[in-house]
Amino acid sequence: MASTILVTDDDPVQRRLLEATVSKLGCNVLLAENGVEALAVLRSEEGKRVNCLVLDLVMPELDGMGVLAALKNEGRTIPVIVQTSQGSIDTVVTAMRAGATDFVVKPVSPQRLGVSLTNALKLGTMEEVVRTVNKRASGGFTFADMIADSPVMDKVKRLGQRAAGSNIPVLIEGESGVGKEVIAKAIQGESDRSGKPFVTVNCGALPENLVESILFGHEKGAFTGATQSHIGKFKEADGGTLFLDEVGELSLDMQVKLLRALQEGEIDPVGAKRPVKTDFRLISATNRDMIEQVKRGEFREDLFYRLNVFPIHLPPLRERRLDIPALTRHFVARVCMEEGRRDVDGVSNEAMAMLEGYDWPGNIRQLENTVFRAVILSDGGLLGVDEFPQIATALGVDTDIPAAPIQSDSGDIASIAERVPPSSTRLVDQAGELRKLEEVENDVIRFAVQHCRGRMTRVARDLGIGRSTLYRKLRELGLQRESDTEVA
Repeated sequence: MASTILVTDDDPVQRRLLEATVSKLGCNVLLAENGVEALAVLRSEEGKRVNCLVLDLVMPELDGMGVLAALKNEGRTIPVIVQTSQGSIDTVVTAMRAGATDFVVKPVSPQRLGVSLTNALKLGTMEEVVRTVNKRASGGFTFADMIADSPVMDKVKRLGQRAAGSNIPVLIEGESGVGKEVIAKAIQGESDRSGKPFVTVNCGALPENLVESILFGHEKGAFTGATQSHIGKFKEADGGTLFLDEVGELSLDMQVKLLRALQEGEIDPVGAKRPVKTDFRLISATNRDMIEQVKRGEFREDLFYRLNVFPIHLPPLRERRLDIPALTRHFVARVCMEEGRRDVDGVSNEAMAMLEGYDWPGNIRQLENTVFRAVILSDGGLLGVDEFPQIATALGVDTDIPAAPIQSDSGDIASIAERVPPSSTRLVDQAGELRKLEEVENDVIRFAVQHCRGRMTRVARDLGIGRSTLYRKLRELGLQRESDTEVA
């Protein structure tokens, strides 16, 4: 998904020039005539997708400094590139202190603006990573902080927000690696238990002989080696949320104890003389078919219905491909921050298209690990196809781009193929006149894309042109995806 830039300038000529420049850089553009209109856009639903603000400092009604002040008061953190004339450097210094990321001198060259946008977007992604990490650590992570803009995730977020309004038990279903714990943390972050303990237990990783002690705690001397008391995970979550991951892995004995804890709101620590009260919100998760487990007698039916009061199904990554670019950029920024790799600028268009075409059987966890490996392998600059060798190999011969549909205003590659049969490469028109070379070339490129099933490396090789030339011609034809032309 391409980055969205909000251009704010009261001069219509400047707005048009900036719009054309930013569009050529592969970004979506929103326009505002003054500061008041810019703030209105940023406060709208559409404004939530704005990644950077190009802001003129001198405007009627509300100037650039007023916009910066309003953003600061509202707590909105967004990269801002201010525009100034040669004689207003002092104002620029003030603007930078007020929160601006960079400045450009009017009239700005496309190259200079491109560098500023690239740096601003990279910085914005880094800051977003830091905010997300801090929110998760503090328990304030919400659904608004999730990287989940694909339509299939809208239902998930709506259900999660409904669940956050009560203490109803939630069961999150989905394949391994889809981010079930992230959903659980967002539910807590939007509930009245925000900021309280969030205790995670992976039921499949608990030692069989210590399950009861780890979950419910034990008293000193309750068994050999119990040299001191332990409160257990249920008591650790008192006042907050207990997240039982892979709950289907619990033994039948532990299922009985869990059922009692849910029904009575109390637990029985090993060796304790009396039950202990605890107040916790239970969120469970599983990658298994729980109904089948119940039928086979592997999971108690009464406990299943206790856990499955509010089910939420989390779709796999292959069903939410629109989220792959944003997730990839997030992971690249986070890994670069953790590893101190300031020389990595992002992911190339060709590599991003390849990542979008892969099915990701390991889901988001696999994507995260793949990006980590790519950053470590990289020598700097953009991460290309060569930095993702396993994905490239899985998708076909050599490092060809996967056969993912290329979107256009009129449909995908299948519909394009139907409109461009082989006979369309004829050299004369219906009147018997020679067709223009440009028209014939366009038909050849369309047919080559269809014939090679969208594999850009093969298309370029077969046509005898460079891939950069091919991408430029695809953009001119309106066949290249937005995600293939975004600013890294």
